[in-house]
Amino acid sequence: MRQLRSQVVLFIPLLLFIGLGVAAIWQWCPIPVSAQGITDYKPAAYIGKASCIECHQQQHELWTGSHHDLAMQVADEKTVLGDFDNATFVHNGVTTTFTGKDGKFFVNTEGPDGELHDYEVAYTFGVTPLQQYLIPFPNGRYQVLGVCWDSRPESEGGQRWYHLYGDEPIPHNDPLHWTGPNQNWNFMCAECHSTELKKNYDEATDSFNTSWSEINVSCESCHGPGSNHAAWAKAGQTDKEGDGSMGLVLRIKDDGGFWRFQPGADTAQRTQPREDQTMLNMCARCHSRRSVVTEDYRHGKGLLDTHRPALLTENLYHADGQVLDEVYVYGSFLQSRMYQAGVTCTDCHDPHSMQVYSQGNSLCATCHMPSTFDTPRHHFHEQGTESSRCVSCHMPTKTYMGIDARLDHSIRVPRPDLSAKLGVPNACNQCHTDQTHEWAEAAVTKWYGADHRNEPHYGEVLHAGRTGSPDADKMLAALTTDMTQTGIVRSTALSLLRNYPTPLSYQTIQSQARDDDPMVRFAALNALEVTGPNLRLPVAYELLQDPVLSVRLEAARVLAPVDPSQLNDEQRQAIEQGIEAYIQSQRVNADRAESHLNIALIHTQRGRNDLAEQSYRTALTINPAFAQAYVNLSDLYRGTNRNELSTRVLNEAVEAGVEYGVIYYSLGLALVREAKTPEAIRAFERAAELAPDDPQFSYTLGIALNSTGDTERAIEVLDETHRRHPTYQPALYALMTISRDRGEAQAAVRYAQSLLELNPNDPKPIEAFIEQVKSSIPE
Repeated sequence: MRQLRSQVVLFIPLLLFIGLGVAAIWQWCPIPVSAQGITDYKPAAYIGKASCIECHQQQHELWTGSHHDLAMQVADEKTVLGDFDNATFVHNGVTTTFTGKDGKFFVNTEGPDGELHDYEVAYTFGVTPLQQYLIPFPNGRYQVLGVCWDSRPESEGGQRWYHLYGDEPIPHNDPLHWTGPNQNWNFMCAECHSTELKKNYDEATDSFNTSWSEINVSCESCHGPGSNHAAWAKAGQTDKEGDGSMGLVLRIKDDGGFWRFQPGADTAQRTQPREDQTMLNMCARCHSRRSVVTEDYRHGKGLLDTHRPALLTENLYHADGQVLDEVYVYGSFLQSRMYQAGVTCTDCHDPHSMQVYSQGNSLCATCHMPSTFDTPRHHFHEQGTESSRCVSCHMPTKTYMGIDARLDHSIRVPRPDLSAKLGVPNACNQCHTDQTHEWAEAAVTKWYGADHRNEPHYGEVLHAGRTGSPDADKMLAALTTDMTQTGIVRSTALSLLRNYPTPLSYQTIQSQARDDDPMVRFAALNALEVTGPNLRLPVAYELLQDPVLSVRLEAARVLAPVDPSQLNDEQRQAIEQGIEAYIQSQRVNADRAESHLNIALIHTQRGRNDLAEQSYRTALTINPAFAQAYVNLSDLYRGTNRNELSTRVLNEAVEAGVEYGVIYYSLGLALVREAKTPEAIRAFERAAELAPDDPQFSYTLGIALNSTGDTERAIEVLDETHRRHPTYQPALYALMTISRDRGEAQAAVRYAQSLLELNPNDPKPIEAFIEQVKSSIPE
């Protein structure tokens, strides 16, 4: 069943995968320059790779033919790899036909109206293991065709057309349809496939004038505009600035440290700690799951000054941080011991070809002594086999886009014991698919001893936070303040604390809002939503002046609901400016419905319901299938005593075919308020069917059934809710009280005891309930 998986829901801002921007009216705070080689930002122009080749022929040769070089190309007979010789491909009853004529390439396929149309291919996108194709649409839009060419050799299953979403039906009105908003090149893809990309969306005309200086990822994508450097070179290659920058906006150069084996050591160490993360930040701009913070990208700045990386959230990562959705390396690498030790991208990858420096275990042997690690005494597999490769155990793959197997860059030790505890994958069972997690754990215990199982893992804490385990707030607070953990792990723990409104949570959030890591400060601000608006002021107000843009914007957002009457003039003005900057930043992605939803939320919090309604309607104009906009607009109408409109909006969504659980759940609540219980139950049933992973929907269905006297079915639904979500306490409360009221004392006690296990710190009410029920059991 489909949930909100095809939408980018921004009403919980920590989980965004949508762009932010910076308002021109908010002056930048001074940002200290710490990374080596970054000069004060000076105006420089993009001059193209042709100006670089004369002096950098070797680097150009390495780059030529790389994924960066071939990231995007004009579609012609040299660049198009797919079969356009009247080839056909059928997906869920839709036949797509590929033809070529006079050096041009055409596709006949389903358009946005559900009918077949002819489209000309304008550009190719990527080369291996697949190639996609860009189709021009009116108003400057380019859409990415959902049928792709598998460019692998035929012997590997390639040389065929296939669909990105396999056999899943993607109707023409689905956001994931190739003509929909989530397959729009201008927003989804363009920034990372071309150089000096300017999206240039005009909200007034709903059109793009997207431009680039070079069609692919060229020299200046990483080094920055090169005019000053070219001038420096032509002037005789003298360092006029005296800072080693050579006129470059960004000089990607190591800080002088190198890797060396100490006598008797099995693993190399850097000769000096790495303090410069320029390289990592530069690569992370595209090799991360992140959102855009500003269109004014400036090379060399910290990532959170231009983008905001996603945390280890439940929709993207397994509880232990292994990859789940497509996250593009950075968030995984930040979890690794390699990152903590000072490894960066170019320690393994050539920065121009993007290839690793050597193949197989020899790459790892650069820093890990082969006599210790590249031996069956360590990996316990036959030498020279696929199973003996370092990456097989420490960087298992996950396949995306149907055929693209990518390595998990968290570079972790396999933990099959965590698979049994947390339901996460492990490298052992990825190969030994016919065996159980317990079998794999027994093997690891035999090899390395039982003590390895005693090593704690942050995944256990994140799992506890996700599932509402007892003492989750204490565990999360401890992980958040554990300075041996990386910033992304600590930030994720903070983000989960927002689900636990306890004094400890607030105390932890307060302390971490002053952390040195901007990612932690950002997460602390987001977690502040666990508190009332006025409790946010002492923590968030000073961060309106944070040196990092993402942090400043988040501070403004969380302060929006603060009552202006509680502020002095200076505070009121600062927050007002911050909020305006946040709203303007959202307009950087005004082509996205999610940005207008975010703006509507701000207006609602500030009591500007007219502007909020306008923003929700704009969101629905952009994306008529955007479920959360329907729900929020309905709530806005209900909150302003326009109940008829509240229900009408949800019915509009149903009539438009917006099949998401949250729509039917909200409709069910509206029907309950109108005393239309049978219709409400049908809506709750549909919500639970569409979103079985949301316990609130099935719980509400159970309560509604019980209210009509259909207690048997109510218990059946609530029991299933408890089975699927054993830590979801409302279902247990309902089950124990319904069982008591039915005279089923033993069942009531059983449910209460399960609830007691989830509430060890507040046992008295449940214990009193148990005693009361037990006293009613005849002896």
